This record gives sequence, C-alpha cells and structure tokens, in this order.
Amino acid sequence: MRSSSPPPGGRSGSKKPYRPGGPRPATPRPQEDKRPRGRDDRRDGKPREDKAVAAEPRAETRPETRPDTRPARAPERPVLSLAPRAPERVQPQAERPEGGAPHGKRRAYQAIRPARTDAPRPDPDQPRGTLWLYGLHPVAAALRNPQRRLRRLLLTPDAEITLTAMVPKPWPISSETVDRARLDLLLGRDAVAQGVALLADPLASPSLQQALERPGPVLVLDQVSDPRNVGAIMRSAQAMGACCVITQDRNSPDETGALAKAAAGALERIPLLRAVNIARTLTALKAAGCWTVGLDAAGQPLSGKALAGRRVALVLGSEGDGMRRLTRETCDELAGIPMPGGGSAIDSLNVSAAATVALYELSRLG
Repeated sequence: MRSSSPPPGGRSGSKKPYRPGGPRPATPRPQEDKRPRGRDDRRDGKPREDKAVAAEPRAETRPETRPDTRPARAPERPVLSLAPRAPERVQPQAERPEGGAPHGKRRAYQAIRPARTDAPRPDPDQPRGTLWLYGLHPVAAALRNPQRRLRRLLLTPDAEITLTAMVPKPWPISSETVDRARLDLLLGRDAVAQGVALLADPLASPSLQQALERPGPVLVLDQVSDPRNVGAIMRSAQAMGACCVITQDRNSPDETGALAKAAAGALERIPLLRAVNIARTLTALKAAGCWTVGLDAAGQPLSGKALAGRRVALVLGSEGDGMRRLTRETCDELAGIPMPGGGSAIDSLNVSAAATVALYELSRLG
C-alpha cells in the first residue's frame, strides 16, 4: 500500500488531540483595536460594531444578549465634586460694605474698589510753597503776626465766632464760610482743625547772629524727625523763655500744619532756624559765647545752679538713636536727667518731655 505522511501541523481540518502531560495547544487571541478612541466610543452597555472578530471563535457558546430597549440618554456632563454643595450664605444688608458686596467676595470687591484713605486731597488752586495752618491757636497767632503772608481763611460759622473773640476784627484777610466736610476734604480727617484753616506762606528764618540777639538759652535738635515733637519743643521753648530752636536742614520736618498745631502758636513767636551741619553750628555757638551741653543719659545730672552765669546751648538727639557721634564729641559736656522712679523699666523720656524738664532746670540758675 501507498502511505502518505500527514501535512505539518497535523491533519487538515482536524484538531490536534490533547495528551495528558503534554503542552496545551495555544488558543488564538482576538486582535486588539489600536485606533484612538473618540467621543463616540463611550461604553454605554451596547456592543461595539467595529470590534475586531477573533480569528477563530471559541467552541463554547455564549448566551444571547437581549437588545437594550431603554431610551438613549443624553451625554452626561463632567461632575466637579461628589459632595453636596452647601447653599451660599448671604450677609445681611447691615454687614455688607459700601456698594452691597457680600463679605464672601471681599477680595474681589477690594480689587476693583480703591482703598479708602483719610489723607488730604491737594487743592488745585493752592500755590506752590504754601501750607495750610489749622487750629484756633495757630491761626490766631498767625493773624497777629505781621511777618506772616496770608492768602485764604476758611471758617465754619461756629469757629468764626470763637476766633473773633480771640482776635477782634478787622483781620488782615477776609474769611470764607465753609462746612466741616470741606475742611476734612482739604486737610484730612485726622487733622483737628477746630473749624478753621489758613493758607499762608512759610516764615522766613533769621540768621544765627540775629537770633542770638534774643535772650535765653538755645535749643539744638539733632535729626528730630517727628513734626509733633518739634512743635511741642517749640511750645516749651517759648514758655521757658528760650532764644531760638535750631534743626538740621535734612532729616527734620518742614514747616507744616501738624508742626504749627503742636506748637500752639509758638511758631509765630520763636525763631526756627535750619542748619546744614550741626557740628559746625555748635562751633559757631561756642564762638558766640554759648556753653554747649548735650543731653545724654550717660552724663552727669543736669544742674541749673552749676551752669549759672553761662549762656547754654542745649543739644537733644533724635527719638531713637539720640545724638550722633560727631555731635556728642563737639559738645562741651554731657548731662542727663535723673529719674529716681525709672529703674530698668523706664530709662528715657520722650524728646519733647526731656526738653521741657531740661529747660525748667536751666531756668533755676539762681
């Protein structure tokens, strides 16, 4: 008989029998669809029509899938959060800021609304180099001073009555009647105007030789920068009969309404000089016959009787650092103010308070 060998891979049309202990025949896998999945390929439970069919279907049969008779749903929107959203709390009208924006939107509200400020708004009609004096005592002293050039006088009805009692009319300038809102807008809400404001030019400073013609001690301020402190020192200097007050040209306040308000009229009565170099000014005071005394806690206690017969130039340092090194070395001596109740808790005084105490001690020369 003629025998024929089977083709490789087994007989055609028949499966290779499985033998125990032998290798299991490989089952062909369906080909995967490697195309990019679009929006229409969502898995909604329906069989995909373009799914690749296996090369050889499996022998086992699968149960029939019933067709989905439910109506098609619209595509769902993406969910941002699964937690229930709390209702937005609306603030009452009394707790809302101006404009009606709730406090929950304060940050965005403040970004579009300018910040509220109490700073004064500049007057477009105000000439350059002028200043506003406010307060009853500063304005009354300026009206009495013939050296002060006046430009405008603004008064409320009540302040006009009070100012007339202090300085009888006629005044060297006519007044304008305004309300307090106008003064707050012009000077700022922090300014205690007392219903009166005066636009004027700064006073001209005399020379050092002219100022020394007046009697009394001299006050020298080394970089005292607070205008209220300078004004308070001028008020004490006028009350204690001082000659003049000298400040540095730099690092010291200009003549302003706040300085004049703290001086309470002393700005019109005692000269305020400005020196470019404090050390050279002290040298000039020594040449004029003054004994320079620097107020410092490290010095000996200040004694008015020990300085009898001398004209004293009292030197005070800045609020924080005190006198500078060159200023301290130029002074003839250093003196301090004894404080029996100070101890370690309070070891210094405010510069305006220290000036007042020192001037009082100097007034006890005899």
